[in-house]
Amino acid sequence: MIITLSGLPGSGKTTIAKLLAERFHMKWYSMGDMRGKMAQDRGLTIDELNALGTKEDFTDKEVDQYQKKLGETEDQFVIDSWMGWYFIPHSLKVFLTVDPDIAAQRIYEERRNDVQKDEPPYQSPEHAKQILAHRVQNSRERYLKYYGVDYQTPSNYDLIIDTTHLSPEEILSHIKNHMIK
Repeated sequence: MIITLSGLPGSGKTTIAKLLAERFHMKWYSMGDMRGKMAQDRGLTIDELNALGTKEDFTDKEVDQYQKKLGETEDQFVIDSWMGWYFIPHSLKVFLTVDPDIAAQRIYEERRNDVQKDEPPYQSPEHAKQILAHRVQNSRERYLKYYGVDYQTPSNYDLIIDTTHLSPEEILSHIKNHMIK
């Protein structure tokens, strides 16, 4: 089984992907981490890489070809990726949504103690919310430009979960229940 997790920033994609991989003894891949490393290797933040991506398609194409190949060569893994559903269409496609204020608070709190080199320091939850909204808009525009799809379209997914008021265990339970069907 392949599970692709997409969703809004701060919805819990990485947390849930790691937990699913542990629970089901599967590999876990993060395309966000891969893009973050790509940004760092070039001395950029993720947002600077995204801005470059509006003009240069390599910023997406390298990562997208990698996940497409994973879907063609492996059959037991979890991947968190905004476009995993598209490049691995035979996967269980899950989208995690969240209230933007809650997402910004989660990310602000998480990054306050653990600054990532590919992300800017967030001054406040409101500052995080502004940066995240811009990041989502930039990504939507790039995916529409390069692939003609909007990753936030509900019909792309088998399961949509609002994580705003759910614990990781409750989210896992929703996914597990859907897998049993």
